[in-house]
Amino acid sequence: MSSTNTQFVTVIGGASIDIHGKSTDAIRDRDSNPGKVRTSPGGVARNIAENLTRLDVNCRLVTAIGDDQHGEMLLAQGSASGIDMQLVQQMDSAPTSTYLAVLDDTGDMQLAISDMRIMDELSAERLAAHQSAIEESSLIILDANLPDDTLAWITGTFSGHTIFADTVSTAKAPRLLPYLHAIHTLKTGTIEAEALTGLEATSDGEIQKLAEWVHSHGVARLLVTRGEHGIFYSTDRTRAIMAPHQNIPEISNTTGAGDAFLAGIAYSWLQQWSLERSVHFAMAAAQITIRSHTTCSPALSVAAIRQELDQINAE
Repeated sequence: MSSTNTQFVTVIGGASIDIHGKSTDAIRDRDSNPGKVRTSPGGVARNIAENLTRLDVNCRLVTAIGDDQHGEMLLAQGSASGIDMQLVQQMDSAPTSTYLAVLDDTGDMQLAISDMRIMDELSAERLAAHQSAIEESSLIILDANLPDDTLAWITGTFSGHTIFADTVSTAKAPRLLPYLHAIHTLKTGTIEAEALTGLEATSDGEIQKLAEWVHSHGVARLLVTRGEHGIFYSTDRTRAIMAPHQNIPEISNTTGAGDAFLAGIAYSWLQQWSLERSVHFAMAAAQITIRSHTTCSPALSVAAIRQELDQINAE
């Protein structure tokens, strides 16, 4: 197995401060619910970058943060976790992004409000100054928090690179539509996939047709996270559904599970593993993450994932 330490991944997209409020009991709408509130670094791109560093992958983050206390927190935490933060753009035109999530008593997210205004400032013009640094990447990962001109610049300028993408949300998923031809691996959720394609994805038959549509637009690999229904994954030639692993842990916080999953997929691609093996590995990474109160699990590591998989295989 080749070492990821000789390779470099650049992750471009959102970074935020995550505020999670978890209800102690079943949520009562339009009422004050007793529970616990926790704050941690977040944002899809930032989470992926942190998870990759926990998997011993050299990783550079490109994002925008405010010239404020939250921005300083993200810089300090990112550097401490081993992320290369040199290309993070700090500016005073907007506050650092904030993600506010309400979790029910099982840890599942009920609703969230995301203030990502500063990401509109991460323009192609700003990033063009760092083109040579991004060129060094073995893999580029982007998320749909990026503005249109930046998505166009990344996918056009680095068309010779392998690019992974995350749809982020139903509101932002359609931003990727013009650039699917440049995306090698697309990770999405069911409702985000529907928002991107305009197709239904509720049944297995519907998601098969959705996959055909995505691949016809140039995407080499599609990964759709489906919660308790597992993972649908496909290429232009194969389609498969992987059921959830049997040793489902007690859920603490599902918010960062998808980001850990994509980090696991990226790690596996650097190892040149098959897609099936990659999905097993990535699902174990997500499973470790949902045990954590924070968006990224401090327990995540390659060794921890291998142990998780050993336990699954033993059952």
